Amino acid sequence: MLPDAAVINQAAVFTIVLSGLALLAGVYFIRSGNRESHMRAMLSASALATLFLVLYLTRLALGYEKAYAGPAEWKLGYYALLISHIVLAAANLPLAVIPLGYAYKGLKAAGNLANVDSNPVARAAFDAHRKWVRWTVPVWLYVAVTGWVIYLILGRWGEVMPH
Repeated sequence: MLPDAAVINQAAVFTIVLSGLALLAGVYFIRSGNRESHMRAMLSASALATLFLVLYLTRLALGYEKAYAGPAEWKLGYYALLISHIVLAAANLPLAVIPLGYAYKGLKAAGNLANVDSNPVARAAFDAHRKWVRWTVPVWLYVAVTGWVIYLILGRWGEVMPH
């Protein structure tokens, strides 16, 4: 028996909401100086975003897709939102992987988070990580929020496309 694509869609939405919340928690923790909690939150956000991607692609492979069927005067705005979401979602994958790589490199060089500032290799890696996330976090949040908005719009004015 094939899994229900509509249920997979709901699970995907749930995971990306949790990913966005974990991302916000990670930002809060790093601004509070709590590196350990930041690392855990960001790894959780990344794992949940990865699970979302797997569920989303599974849903598409099962042929579950909704098309906008709302008011005609909102169609252009909806498609502008959708296109910006798709373009930035595609860009978000490398924007997320690159800083994760720098964080891993820094943690590996330092041995633990307490040694980051005293290890030049680790400090350089975390400085590069910080430069990347200044772009990654806003893009990730935009993609998450616009994804939720698109989900709500299609929940109200979407029609499941026949396959």
